[in-house]
Amino acid sequence: MTESGPTSGHVASYYAATAHRRDARPALRGAEQADVCIIGAGFTGISAALELAERGFSVIVLEAVRVGFGASGRNGGQIINGYSRPLDVIAARYGEQAGRAIGAMALEGANIIRERVEKYAIACDLIPGGLLVALSPRQMQWLEREQRVWAAHGHSGLVLLDRSGLAPHVASARYVGGLLDPLGGHLHPLNLVQGEAAAVESQGGRIFENSRVIEVEAEPAPVVRTTQGEVRSKYVLVCGNAYIGDLLPELGGKIMPVSTQVLATEPLGQLAETLLPSNVCVEDCNYVLDYFRRSADGRILYGGGIVYGGQDPASIRKKILPLMRKTFPALEGLKIDYAWSGNFALTLTRFPQIGRLSPSVYFSHGDSGHGVTTTHLLGKLLGEAVAGTASRLDVFADLPYYPFPGGKALRVPLTVLGSWYYRFRDRMGI
Repeated sequence: MTESGPTSGHVASYYAATAHRRDARPALRGAEQADVCIIGAGFTGISAALELAERGFSVIVLEAVRVGFGASGRNGGQIINGYSRPLDVIAARYGEQAGRAIGAMALEGANIIRERVEKYAIACDLIPGGLLVALSPRQMQWLEREQRVWAAHGHSGLVLLDRSGLAPHVASARYVGGLLDPLGGHLHPLNLVQGEAAAVESQGGRIFENSRVIEVEAEPAPVVRTTQGEVRSKYVLVCGNAYIGDLLPELGGKIMPVSTQVLATEPLGQLAETLLPSNVCVEDCNYVLDYFRRSADGRILYGGGIVYGGQDPASIRKKILPLMRKTFPALEGLKIDYAWSGNFALTLTRFPQIGRLSPSVYFSHGDSGHGVTTTHLLGKLLGEAVAGTASRLDVFADLPYYPFPGGKALRVPLTVLGSWYYRFRDRMGI
């Protein structure tokens, strides 16, 4: 991974450099007890912890490094509604009943974020508005269909824009049109997850950092062990996502870590406002997509590119700079202050997986690059299930989940081969 900062424990990102909290929480030492032990202090784990703590459960969260160390503290900071697969694809794949139920929850993740930011006064630079842009007429046709599909699920506020309609939002000649979502938005993700973690603690929850879990014993009663301590609980929630490693092989075989890269320019002043006048966040419609936005201090944060398997590219700057300059030629020659990488968990179906390993051990992972909102929703569903209402969790848990063909040895080359086809389609505009 990208080199960590000397004291923060996080990778040397723009987010870590501007995080409100720098000091580490203590590590777990000795034996503890709680109603629920949660593995992983990213968005999923912290969302579940807050849901449960608000309901009166005693909660302990164990984090291997720092709150938000993984994708939750490194991502593009974009609030994108829905899932990594379109709603009509989900209905076609899993049936109309599942499609309706999943569609009914498609806006909930973003609503959870907004509600918690307001309730707990979390300072995370939350800005409304998201824009999905098309690079070809074929992609524009897809956006027109997306508008109709979302309207059928009750979200009628999406605004279709032609090339001239993009001008108030993004100053780039690359795009032929777009779809504006007023219920989208962007924020500082590390400050969000840290603020939510503080909210957990305000409700009586406890969080231990630098406490990597080395063993989970499910029966007869759950015990979660680290190198220096253990937690006995009634329930365990496994929320390690791309950073779960080999802790639970039955989970690791169903996901693949994938890295994505982000650059942050120097502060640009008026130029940043000229390039993104309305301050919405933007992502394109390509299979391997670009995403970008303004930061609160006037930088352009530009992300894109993927590396299957989770390794860093040889040079993050060389991988992302050409993409950024193609979109915004005016950024040629300007300084890049930060460049970092982070992993998300990809599933074979590109759809998140949530369910049970035993009556007392639950898991959620595999948001497949669409995690800021989905993790908040699924964390809440984990909390609901522990509290005794599992009907919404079971909508997801009842779906078929598949391992990657070829196992860990072949999942990367086979996925790369498949991606070439879709990248070719993007280049050809088909």
